[in-house]
Amino acid sequence: LDAEDLSNEDFNVSVSEDGAVLRATIDRPAKGNSMNQNVILGLNDALDAADTEDEVRVVVLRGADGKFCSGGDLSEMSQLIDASAQEYRRHMSSISEVMSKMRRTDALVVVAVEGYCLAGGMGIATSADFVVAADDATFGTPEMENGLFPMQVMAPIMRAVGEKKGLWMLFTGEKIGAQEAERIGLLSQVYDADDFEDELDELVDTLVNSSPTAISMGKEAYYSHLDKDFEDQLAYLKEMFALLTMSDDTREGMEARMMDRDPDWKIR
Repeated sequence: LDAEDLSNEDFNVSVSEDGAVLRATIDRPAKGNSMNQNVILGLNDALDAADTEDEVRVVVLRGADGKFCSGGDLSEMSQLIDASAQEYRRHMSSISEVMSKMRRTDALVVVAVEGYCLAGGMGIATSADFVVAADDATFGTPEMENGLFPMQVMAPIMRAVGEKKGLWMLFTGEKIGAQEAERIGLLSQVYDADDFEDELDELVDTLVNSSPTAISMGKEAYYSHLDKDFEDQLAYLKEMFALLTMSDDTREGMEARMMDRDPDWKIR
């Protein structure tokens, strides 16, 4: 897996020596790490690589210079003023495609927030499997200030929070701190800013040491079961569990436990 091929001038990628962790950084600090087409392209390529390269188990996304993302690049968007409806739809659909792909990819996706996470950045963050933040980070959806509304990012946000808190955020644009964001369900965990790197590394180490087969099948099962009724959920999950127990990784995990050794996981 060649990290240079996945990087561009606004998006940097690195890969751990064993290929299990792909780390990606939005690198536009002078523009608030806003998402332009380079960033969207980089995200797409990184997620595709996580699916095609069997070694990748965890994808970590963050922003450069201690700030995550201020949202979509409004200056790039303003160039569409006289564009056709097809061009508008093509441009606006790009963030939706990335958010959907974050759910579908076999690897676990971790978003690490420092500084601020705003607008489209909120959509990217809440589409991840895990969202961790420094305790001094802030979150918000200020699109109304620009005559817009957080249409696309509303989908993952409203799956994470209750209706009344979600509507408050979407329509007022009020920014909230990390502790409040965790309380209402936007975050997986809040870390002390001084310990952020160590805590993030510890989380990644925990996730990456799991069975890659269990990661990919567990993630697929979780997102696929959400919209089924209870009986259909049980029927579906029973079959998924049966398939998982037949895997090489489950056999290896059981043998390792009985022999009191570390498991030697295979690629998924």
